[in-house]
Formats: sequence, C-alpha cells, structure tokens
Amino acid sequence: MVRLRLQRHGRKRLPYYHIVAADVRKPRDGRIIETIGKFNPMVDNDERLTLDIDKAVYWLKTGAQPSDTVRSLLKGEGVFYRLHLERWGKSADEIEESVTAWKEGKKDSGKKALTRNEKMKAQLKAEEEAVKKAEEEAAKAAEEAAKQAEADAKAAEEAAAAETKEEAATEEAATAEETAEAAEETKAEEAAEEAPAEETPAEGEEEKK
Repeated sequence: MVRLRLQRHGRKRLPYYHIVAADVRKPRDGRIIETIGKFNPMVDNDERLTLDIDKAVYWLKTGAQPSDTVRSLLKGEGVFYRLHLERWGKSADEIEESVTAWKEGKKDSGKKALTRNEKMKAQLKAEEEAVKKAEEEAAKAAEEAAKQAEADAKAAEEAAAAETKEEAATEEAATAEETAEAAEETKAEEAAEEAPAEETPAEGEEEKK
C-alpha cells in the first residue's frame, strides 16, 4: 500500500520536508517511490509549499492514503476539490476556473478580522465621507439654484424691458395718430373759414346786376 507522507530533511531547528509517495512498510527515511512536493514550515511565503498537483491527484486516484499532515496540505491546495470536480464530469478548464475561484474565496475569508477600534474608525471615516459628500452635493445644488434664479431674473428683466418698449411704441403710434387727426381737423376748419370769404364778392356782383 502506498502512503503520501512527509520525509524530514534539513538540520536541527531548521527542518524542511519532502512530500513523498512511499511504501507504507518502509521506514520514514527509507526508500521512496516518488517526491511530489516540498514543505518548509520555517517560512511564511509562496515558498512554504510547492506541490505537483497532477502527481498528487494521480496517487490519490490509485488509492494512496495521505497522512493527516499531508491531507491537510493537499486540502489547502484544493486537490480534493479538484478530484470531486473530475468525478462530476467537469472539463479541465472548468476545473481550473472553479479551483482558482475557490482559492481566491479562501484567501479573502482568511484575512485578519478587524478589531473593535478598527471597525469604529472605519465607521467614522465612512460617516465623515458621507457627510462631506452630502455637503458637496448641497453646495452644488445651491450654486445651480443661484444660477437658475439669476437666469430667471435676467429673463424677467428682458421681458419687462421688451414689454415697456412695446408699450412706448404703442403710445407713440397713438400720439402720432392723434396728432395727425388734429392736424386734419385744423386744416378742415381753416378750409371752411376761407370758403365764405371767397363767395362774398360774387354775391355783391349779383346785387349790382
């Protein structure tokens, strides 16, 4: 029976491990079948664990049993999730996409939780930003209202000026009309006064005859 387990390397207080496939009957540091990865618990970065996913999947499919530590490492890398997806008949692209999304979600959920003070600071900052935004929007609205009021006042002033001009033109036309009528009346009166004076000599001549 094949077992996936850790094989210790390094030195005292600075160990690192190979993840190996070995016969369960062999000793820990004995002969191995294949190395499928490395695990270094002394570092905390991307070099902490390197794993050949395809080899791990292959050995699990052939019935190899992982130790508790190796099982935890494989689970953290999504190896068992990948196996489940393959059993569900997913394609290689779908498996890669699902595993990537699963790792991203796990990374986000593993972020450090905010303390009470940090939450309060974040809340206060959000409230300050909301108040600032509301003040900016109010100032902008007031500015736009002032501009609109100014435009309305200007339009009303222009309308009043146009109305006054129209009234003045109407009044001027009426005055001109009245003046013309008065001139015609005066002219008619003068003509009427001059007409009898011209007829008087004719009447005198008739009397002499």
